[in-house]
Parts: sequence; structure tokens; C-alpha cells
Amino acid sequence: MAAGDGLPRLEIPVTRTLIVASALASRDYQDVHHDPGLARERGSRDIFMNILTSNGLVDRYVTGWAGPAAVVKAIRIRLGAPSHPGDTLVLTGTVTATSDADRTVDIAVEGTNGLGTHVAGTATVQLPEAG
Repeated sequence: MAAGDGLPRLEIPVTRTLIVASALASRDYQDVHHDPGLARERGSRDIFMNILTSNGLVDRYVTGWAGPAAVVKAIRIRLGAPSHPGDTLVLTGTVTATSDADRTVDIAVEGTNGLGTHVAGTATVQLPEAG
């Protein structure tokens, strides 16, 4: 692999269950992640995904590509457009750098939905030793 190589695209349906369950699993009890009425009162069209879920989905994306023995060394993300029930989150990535010395790969990651960029950032994974 080399800088410029693309990762395969991953489409994730954003369901109400995904949003609520992952918010609860990450101990994020903010009402905007589970109560549609209160989310609308606060200016949103519906409940929306929390940042910890977005971070976890980026982790899933890069480890799904790198394999189960890869170690995520860093994820740095920023949120943009919200992800609501009924959206599809489309994750894409590009290798930006590799290091043979420590077997790390830097990846630029973007997750988009119908509103635009939901999450963007970078991830660094360490690949296992060839064996």
C-alpha cells in the first residue's frame, strides 16, 4: 500500500435504534440522542448521532480495512452535518502516509450523508508484523 491508495467505501444505514443504542452504550444520555420531541424543541429535525458513535464507526471502518490484528493508534475527527434516522453514512478513506519502521498507516477519513460531511478526520493504524 502507498499514499494515495483508497479504502473501500462502507455504507452504514443510520437507524433510530443505532442512534439510541450507541448513545446509551457510550453513556451519553443527552435527550437529543433519544427524544425526538425534545430534539426538535432544540432546533433539530429529529434525534441525531453522537460523536462517540461517529468515532466508533470510523474505528470500525479503518479496522475493517486493516484487519482484526491492527491496532488503532489515533483517531482525530470533527463533526459536521448531523446524522438522523433514515440517513445513510458513507465512509471513504485514503492512505496519506505509511511507515515501514513502525508499520503504521495514516488514513484520511470522511463520512457523508444526505446533508453533507458528517465526520472528517484522520486515523493512524499499526499493522501487525508479517508472520
